Amino acid sequence: MIASTEEIRACFPALARRHNGLPVAYFDAPGGTQVPSAVVEAMSDYLLHHNANTHWAYPTSAETDAILLAAREAVADFLNASPHEIAFGNNMTTLTFHLARSLGRTWQRGDEVIVTELDHHANVAPWRALERDFGITIKTARMIPEAAQLDYDHFASLLGPRTKLVAVGGASNAVGTINDLARVRSMAESALLFVDAVHLAPHELIDVQDLGCDFLACSSYKFYGPHAGILFARGDLLESLPFPKLDPAPDDAPERAETGTQNHEGIAGIGATVEFLAALSGTEGSRRARLMQTFAALHERGLALTRKLWDGLAQVNGIRLYGPPPTARRTPTVSFTIDGTDCETIVKRFADAALFVSHGDFYAATVIERLGVPQIVRVGCGAYTTDEEVERLLATLMSS
Repeated sequence: MIASTEEIRACFPALARRHNGLPVAYFDAPGGTQVPSAVVEAMSDYLLHHNANTHWAYPTSAETDAILLAAREAVADFLNASPHEIAFGNNMTTLTFHLARSLGRTWQRGDEVIVTELDHHANVAPWRALERDFGITIKTARMIPEAAQLDYDHFASLLGPRTKLVAVGGASNAVGTINDLARVRSMAESALLFVDAVHLAPHELIDVQDLGCDFLACSSYKFYGPHAGILFARGDLLESLPFPKLDPAPDDAPERAETGTQNHEGIAGIGATVEFLAALSGTEGSRRARLMQTFAALHERGLALTRKLWDGLAQVNGIRLYGPPPTARRTPTVSFTIDGTDCETIVKRFADAALFVSHGDFYAATVIERLGVPQIVRVGCGAYTTDEEVERLLATLMSS
């Protein structure tokens, strides 16, 4: 039995904030979630009681090694991977640039990478940089604007004997579309598969074995953790790729993919974040089993909130909704514009009512361009979002 929404909310001090005399409702989860006390306490405990560099023969260094290993084990459970396949870094963007540069060293001029129009540019720019640095050809799979879906037929037409890697998002941070990764994998059997799971990881429990992906990256601040990035890389690749590194630095996986001294407190926080999510389903059973239970329950709650949001927004005059309908597989992220009203004005009205909502292109600039608008308003639900908060948002919009 998973914790109730009220029990979950009690874990987040940020929810006590008030603005203009009203309780703040955070609808900016796709851009970054709030953080529970347990995660902050783990980070504070590391800094106050265990802070040291790694691999030295004294207690706090050994404690640091143990904390980092425990975090790798937690993330391995989160992704159904092995701890030695988990590397950490600043964020998904930095890790992806680092990985792309490493892969580029192993390819030949004219080899090909496929990206998509539906992606955040953190899963486009690192691969495009290989055009300049290594002469790699980048092909782009179209999105279908009306459905906000990947054009799988066009994607298939781009595949060829020189396709080295397919880079695809697990879900669109702009419009909530969840891509059919199994279909992508089956189409591109002979290519490496890189998945940007930043927007997917908060909403569906990932299984890298089931996906058959070779690489996957995400960032814990999107699922109630600190600002730190995670890279899964298949073990043989993590051990063999020529990652840029200092000669004296460790050459064993996964540390060979990590440059410099890591954000130890952030990594401690990542481990605590995974444990927090697992603990929402109690203490019985394996961590992976408890995570499965937590995500299944949160998914159902998110679907209900999405339906309420979508149906309520659809009643507003002049509104245009983007992304798949709530009957489709999607995340609880709903985007819209209102004819005749710029997005910033809409968001400021929400802010006056203590409803924190975001607007812009969210670094998914190609998506916004293909939708034919300069910006969109994005409303995202988290584990702490309530029906009452959604009703407040809809009422505010109706009355403005």
